[in-house]
Amino acid sequence: MDRSTDPIQVVIDAVDPAALSRFWAAALADRGYDIPGPPGDFADWPAFLAAQGVPEERWNDASAVEAEGHPRIFFQRVPEVKGVKNRVHIDLLAGGGPSVPLEEQRERVAAEVTRLERLGATRLEEHADLGVHWVVMHDPEGNEFCV
Repeated sequence: MDRSTDPIQVVIDAVDPAALSRFWAAALADRGYDIPGPPGDFADWPAFLAAQGVPEERWNDASAVEAEGHPRIFFQRVPEVKGVKNRVHIDLLAGGGPSVPLEEQRERVAAEVTRLERLGATRLEEHADLGVHWVVMHDPEGNEFCV
């Protein structure tokens, strides 16, 4: 079976999937990401979930952000808060990589860090190695990602 065209998604555990999807939709808006609407002719997700018989206390069990041509990012509710460093993380590649002069990378990264802090992210560490400059941040639930 050829599965080369099947889409993939990255799954992130969350205490509040709706809030985390709003953060990531804003963080990745320039790459086309947004929270998808409900299937069919439903006005919003609560209307869809109610029509499916999903109890209201489960309406925030999951959320997602999507962009054409990019992996879907799916947030699933878990009962525990994040406890240790991520083994997988999102890297926004804001600096442009080693083909971009280091000072220009620093400027690009600094601008993106400032924007993400306004959205609720927290700056952790700044790095430069092998001709690349980046900053490690936390999203609102403490998941590490790089800028």
